[in-house]
Amino acid sequence: MKSISTIGVAGAGAWGVALANVAAAAGRRVILWGRDADGMRALALTRRAAGPPGAALAAGIEIAGEIAALAACEAALVVVPAQATRGVAERLARALPPGATLVTCAKGIERASGLFMTQVLDQAAPGGRHAILSGPSFAADVAAGLPTAVTLASADAQHARWLAQALNRPNFRVYHSQDVRGVEIGGAAKNVLAIACGIAAGLGLGPSAGAALIARGFAELSRFGAAFGARPHTLMGLSGLGDLVLTCTTPQSRNFAFGLALGRGRSAAQASAGKLVEGATTAGALLEMARARAVEMPIVASVEAILSGAQDVRGAVDALLARPLKAEG
Repeated sequence: MKSISTIGVAGAGAWGVALANVAAAAGRRVILWGRDADGMRALALTRRAAGPPGAALAAGIEIAGEIAALAACEAALVVVPAQATRGVAERLARALPPGATLVTCAKGIERASGLFMTQVLDQAAPGGRHAILSGPSFAADVAAGLPTAVTLASADAQHARWLAQALNRPNFRVYHSQDVRGVEIGGAAKNVLAIACGIAAGLGLGPSAGAALIARGFAELSRFGAAFGARPHTLMGLSGLGDLVLTCTTPQSRNFAFGLALGRGRSAAQASAGKLVEGATTAGALLEMARARAVEMPIVASVEAILSGAQDVRGAVDALLARPLKAEG
């Protein structure tokens, strides 16, 4: 398999810009396209992204006004929110050459279908080769060149290794895996659990409660993963436990910050401050999928009850604390 020469990045938000710079630093020709035409024109003029704040695009990155410009790419990173992935993937399927690879970088579940992100790619771009990139990574850290490690998964081991090598850098270490489902589950579930940890922090429940939530949340994530065939070592790795710990412990995580605001008495609309919160859009679908396979996820259920208005924050915490005692597992 020859090395990748040209990579497209579909999505020019903070994470898309950071990954475009990574790919350029790895020696690839990079073509960056975004859905906001006005934003892309501004980016072409300034070469500085709105997010991460002040991040400059690498000199060699090409700005594309139309998605058709990605026709030169052997692979494209789909760096848009989970609920927008299908629409962008359908457009990429028409723009990219036959045999090109789509790599989803979203961490979520499609609400309308209950499908994982690579399943969405399978439907939106049938016949193509698909993969997922996930792991404990903040766009600002990557943009600043701080050491980061992630996982890239494809069902084909050689394909996963090939893609990982195309993005790997000394300060952006890309591990490869065949456990696509395990990587997807870790990324989707940890966002919902981070909201719960943020709520606990907002209520002032203390670091002991926060640690307990991470541990019990990981137990929920593991049960869900087992029900869908995820490998235990994947869930214990970067895209599972690693991402969970990162997202559940700092307001730099948008999901944790959202939960923090909820715990301090803000409404969901106030807490989001007009920004996308992937955990909030994923919670309902995750809970439905868990219930369909008789997987017990009380923390996820509490978050969904708060978001749906079925329960207030304090009532949800009291309900969790009142659950019957049982053996740990």
